[in-house]
Amino acid sequence: MPPSMAAMRVGLCQLRSGEDVEANLELAGDLIARAASEGADLAALPEVLEFHGSFRRHREIATPIPGPISERLSQAARAAGIWVLAGSVTERDGDDTFATSLLFDRSGDLVARYRKIHLFDVELPGQAPIKESTAYRAGHELVTARTEFGRAGLSICYDVRFPELYRGLMAIGAELLFVPSAFTFTTGEAHWHTLLRARAIENQCFVIAPAQWGPWGDPEKGRRCYGHSLVVDPWGRVIAEGPEEGDGVILADLDLAEVRRVREVLPALQHRVLGPNS
Repeated sequence: MPPSMAAMRVGLCQLRSGEDVEANLELAGDLIARAASEGADLAALPEVLEFHGSFRRHREIATPIPGPISERLSQAARAAGIWVLAGSVTERDGDDTFATSLLFDRSGDLVARYRKIHLFDVELPGQAPIKESTAYRAGHELVTARTEFGRAGLSICYDVRFPELYRGLMAIGAELLFVPSAFTFTTGEAHWHTLLRARAIENQCFVIAPAQWGPWGDPEKGRRCYGHSLVVDPWGRVIAEGPEEGDGVILADLDLAEVRRVREVLPALQHRVLGPNS
């Protein structure tokens, strides 16, 4: 592994996945290639990237890791010569399924796998209930990965509401926090920017949050994702943001030295008196 780089370019791959797995993977591959062509070191894809539909079908389309979906994403990373965060795919492990985030290096090697810990079981006003636990089992392990840019901490969507998870990732060395998402429009409009900025500020890390956009699933159920893929710096500034609607690649240049600068100027992490490694 080469020494940590001071800078990296991230390509946030915002997309709208549907129920056609092949079409979704083709779009993901196109966006990875586009990110590479624009100089990205890492392409970050959102949650539920290979299928976004009924939870019953999530269980039906689940594949093992390694398996055909992970191999397809590995090949895309290798062909593009960049790191790829596959925000989440549906993993089958025996009789269980998980919402699993995958991180591939430039050679297409799988360097990290994270199973979503916090499952989104809610009933929002004016919408059909969403109950991820009907499709997935919850994971239970914090996951970080050493990269050429710095140590990255993995999470998925609803995890962002649980700050203790991110404090744990920071405590074991994370400088980058991935939050690939399919945030609902209702909660996104109210909370998306605030939650992501809070996680960046309190842990003095970069936050990289590629997002799904637009309607999904049964039209009668009125479900819609918020878009607005974001990158936030360790001071809490939004340095890149995608639109509310539309597929595309949003670029952000990150200076990893900023993590150290912020932590030195405002040494709040050294002042902790509670929590791990305090």
